[in-house]
Amino acid sequence: MNTSRQSSRHKQYFGTDGIRGRVGEPPVTPDFMLRLGHAVGSVLQTAERRTVVIGKDTRLSGYMFESALEAGLAAAGADIALLGPLPTPAVSYLTRSLRGCAGIVISASHNPYHDNGIKLFAGDGSKLPDSQQQAIELKLDELLQADYLPMSAADRIGKARRISDAAERYIEYCCASVADDIRLEHLKIVIDCAHGAAYQVGPRILEALGAQVIAIHHQPDGLNINQGCGSTHPHSLQQAVLEHGADLGLALDGDADRVVMVDHRGQLVDGDGILYVLASERHRQGRLNQQQGVVGTLMTNYGLELALNRHAIPLIRADVGDRFVHQKLRENSWQLGGETSGHVLCLDQSITGDGMLTALQVLQTLARRKLSLTEAIAGLTLLPQIMINVPLGGKCWPQINRNAELSEAVAQVENSLNGTGRLVLRPSGTEPLVRVMVEHHDMEQANQHARHIADIVRNLAQ
Repeated sequence: MNTSRQSSRHKQYFGTDGIRGRVGEPPVTPDFMLRLGHAVGSVLQTAERRTVVIGKDTRLSGYMFESALEAGLAAAGADIALLGPLPTPAVSYLTRSLRGCAGIVISASHNPYHDNGIKLFAGDGSKLPDSQQQAIELKLDELLQADYLPMSAADRIGKARRISDAAERYIEYCCASVADDIRLEHLKIVIDCAHGAAYQVGPRILEALGAQVIAIHHQPDGLNINQGCGSTHPHSLQQAVLEHGADLGLALDGDADRVVMVDHRGQLVDGDGILYVLASERHRQGRLNQQQGVVGTLMTNYGLELALNRHAIPLIRADVGDRFVHQKLRENSWQLGGETSGHVLCLDQSITGDGMLTALQVLQTLARRKLSLTEAIAGLTLLPQIMINVPLGGKCWPQINRNAELSEAVAQVENSLNGTGRLVLRPSGTEPLVRVMVEHHDMEQANQHARHIADIVRNLAQ
């Protein structure tokens, strides 16, 4: 009974990537954040470690939530190290290097400004484990029901300090990930900062390595984060690369934990393309083989799997979400994985996804091998994907999924594809939808298979 109860409480606030929602609507309110800060400080601080590190992206609401969290943490007796606007992976790194008991990021990643949220890191910079999230939720329930917020003794109240050189520490950390003999003087690079957390550090990192840098969408006003820009809207980056005659471009999202790239022709290179470049280089160096593979997700393009197979590099698939990719990597003692969205994990470089570190790994590969990005991805042919979203209409997906007609139709499609394509049928994690996705080199055939399965699901959902 206790296990079930904790699991439901866990789901009440924490999703797959922390807490997120619309500002002003529960739980994304100042009052909730005040109590969350107290709960984090109460549960995670120890006698040896009582500092909680806080960073944020550029959303206007971030200042308000930072103050609320700071007050709650101080009331619980925790000290606070304030980093200001910095990428999520920078907070992970600085939590570890500052010997914090926990790290907090105030961000809603690639969402628009009117959303915000919280991500939590353990003292080693990794995502906070479920057991600690559950303990925080239990404490939160207690605090939300209390008439007033309890406070530590007057001589035990926490104090806050601002880390004035936080950006410099992260820039130095990123630059150190590149080999000493690698310089980028020959590259003209456009960087789209999404008016987000990397608006300062992103261009400075590239400049420190010698690149000629053209920054776009690097003037946040608190309301323009991710607005028609960044990794989810790369069109302006593609145009800028062509207009400036740049060698390539890279686009981060609001909290800079993901990246997509653009070659000199203005062609998009998403997370699958980036994984191919990194995997090919590691295979060339003897670091990827039949025992050391790559983790993708259910949505990773089948073309990447075929390209890796030609090098005898295994690809295994996790559920969608970087935490599931991370889990599969740990289970297999592998190092490289990621999502099509550009959230890439190089666990030999960082314990969390880092858009700038990922981009630097690609740039290092290009510089070392004297390749353009176009040449580096020449061995990858992505298959066309057809995606159809089918509303469930209140019906239960597990029951629909067990239907004999649907099972037979799925088997027929999979038999037809037989190593030349792929069918994915999965419920959305955020909406009452079923996603039907078919990949095949023949777009017409992929569309036909997808419509056939979608029609069956739609009829069963009525």
